[in-house]
Amino acid sequence: MRVRAGFAAALLALLAGCASPPPPSVAPVGSGTASAPHERTFAPTPPGSAPASGAPSASAPPRLLAQLPRGGRTVFPAYRLFGFSGSPGSAAFGRLGTGDLDARVREIERRGQAFAKGRKLLPVLELIAVVAHQAPGAQGLYNGRVSDATIGRYLAAARRHKALLLLDIQPGRQGLLSLVKGFEPWLRQPDVGVALDPEWEVRGDQVPGRVFGSTTGAELDSVSAYLDAVVRTNRLPQKVMVFHQVAPSVLRGQGRIRVRAGVVVIKSVDGIGSPRQKTDTWRLLVRGLPRSVHPGFKLFFDEDARYGPLMTPAQVLALRPTPEYVLYE
Repeated sequence: MRVRAGFAAALLALLAGCASPPPPSVAPVGSGTASAPHERTFAPTPPGSAPASGAPSASAPPRLLAQLPRGGRTVFPAYRLFGFSGSPGSAAFGRLGTGDLDARVREIERRGQAFAKGRKLLPVLELIAVVAHQAPGAQGLYNGRVSDATIGRYLAAARRHKALLLLDIQPGRQGLLSLVKGFEPWLRQPDVGVALDPEWEVRGDQVPGRVFGSTTGAELDSVSAYLDAVVRTNRLPQKVMVFHQVAPSVLRGQGRIRVRAGVVVIKSVDGIGSPRQKTDTWRLLVRGLPRSVHPGFKLFFDEDARYGPLMTPAQVLALRPTPEYVLYE
């Protein structure tokens, strides 16, 4: 109940504090066009409130279906995604967690232009919303979650700049699907997706950070199926679902990931090193990429720089297949 109440308070603050975002489950986030489809939409019941009785009256005006922040309802091939990752107050988690948030999003917009390459740019804020810990915590799950107020603050910033918010999950000893379901009130919004970090998903007596965790294609597909149901139920635009992979052992059976109309699945290749090392990791991890999975690439401002210069936009875009999501940490 406290989580639901916290979400409701954060959502109210978000709506009151932002000049631009409309009620999140009702109106399109992107600007509608004359050719966009019209359909009556039903707002999902807010957390903590009773379900509405009956349907809207026949005289209720039709509303545009919700769109992506910069228009449309499908991600690819119209857009290339570009973003920063991070969590508040920690430079170790990435650039998004330090400095003024709006300044960071403007930096994403500015840097991202070099990666557009014939596509429209869609900025991304990848907020680390569940952080793996080396201590078990009260529930023995080896993770901790940021507050709903923090998520609301990042979503408000994303909306001010017509960007996507991805909730990044480092699961610890908790399953990915259960963690994703815990964010459902946020995932009913048309501009919120998820990013999964299975290298932090451990089992038995394993401790996050001491070993590489792992997942399976079947587990990732269960998350994709759940997100697709959220999209269909709430008549949302496509959801972005990123999963990060740093080594082959992190994922088994990626062929089990299915194509679903409501979900765009992206593999972010996260290898650290020199441009040559990163290119070698890329080739290894995108080999045999199923058509259900789009390619993404991650660079590290600090860790990569220890091995040589950061890869340039031209070098990143020369990778094959060309990354459709580029992320900096």
